[in-house]
Amino acid sequence: MILRKSLEKLGHMVLESEDGNEAWEKFQHWGPDVVISDWLMPGKNGLDLCNAIRSDSSVAYTYFILLTALNDKDSVLRGLEAGADDYLTKPLDSKELQARLISATRVTNLHRELARLNKELFKEGRTDPLTQVGNRRFMEEELQQTFDRAIRYSRSFAVALCDIDYFKNYNDQMGHQTGDDALRKVAMILKSSGRLGDYVFRYGGEEFLVILPGQSEEKARLAMERRRKAVIDASIHHPSSDVAEHITISIGVAVFDRNIDDNVDVLVQRADAALYRAKSDGRNRLVVHPSDE
Repeated sequence: MILRKSLEKLGHMVLESEDGNEAWEKFQHWGPDVVISDWLMPGKNGLDLCNAIRSDSSVAYTYFILLTALNDKDSVLRGLEAGADDYLTKPLDSKELQARLISATRVTNLHRELARLNKELFKEGRTDPLTQVGNRRFMEEELQQTFDRAIRYSRSFAVALCDIDYFKNYNDQMGHQTGDDALRKVAMILKSSGRLGDYVFRYGGEEFLVILPGQSEEKARLAMERRRKAVIDASIHHPSSDVAEHITISIGVAVFDRNIDDNVDVLVQRADAALYRAKSDGRNRLVVHPSDE
C-alpha cells in the first residue's frame, strides 16, 4: 500500500499483483515499463519472475527492481545476476524510490531507442535502396525459409521472375535518372498490385523476383497476370520499345514441385527458363514452367 501510494503520488499508473504468477500474467498482458517485486512470494518468486521477464523478447525492455531486506545482500547479488536492474531495501524510502524511477526512465528510453535503431538497420540491410523492395540478401533468406516450410508442411508456393522489356534501350534514350524512376514505379506496382502475403525483391538490374506463398499454378498465373496488366495500365512512356509505347514486363513462373526441385536454385532456374521463353516469344507475356513449354 505504501509503495502504491508513493508511485501514484509520483504520477505513475500502478498495477498490483498478489503473487508472482499473477504478476507474470499481468506483465504478459500489459507490458509495463517497470516491475518492482518482492523476493519471496507465493508461486513465482522474485528471481523466477525476473528470469521469465528477461526471457520474453516480445516486449520492450522492462526495468526490474527487487525489494529486499536491508541485510540480505546475497539475494540482491543473485537478483542482479539474474537480470534485475536495481534494488530497494525495506522499509521503503520515497526519495530512493524516486531516484530508482529516474534511472528506470533513462534506461528504458535508451533501450527503446536502440530497439528502434536496430529495427531500422535490420530493414535497411534487407531493402534495395533504389526501389525500396527486398534486396538480394533478404530474397535468399525468404526463399530458403519458404522452401523449407513447403517441404516440412507439404505446402505450395510459386516463384515469378519479372523483367522490364527493352530496359537498356529505355536507359540509353531517357537517361539513367529517368530509368531509376521507372524501376521504382515498376517495383511499387509489383508490390501494391498483389496480396499482402506476397514478397517482392529486386533480383538484379531490371529484374524482380516475386514469392507467392500458398499459390497453385493457376492462382500464381492469375496473380502475376494482374501485375503484368497493372504495369501496362501505369502507362510509363517507353519510346524505344518494340512491344508497345509504354513500359511492359515479361514474366516467368515456376510452381514448387518436390519431385523436381531438390533445392531453391532449381526452382529459380525453372522460373528463369520460363522468363527466357516469354522474352523469346515476343515479350510482354507470361510463361509458366513447364506447362507453357
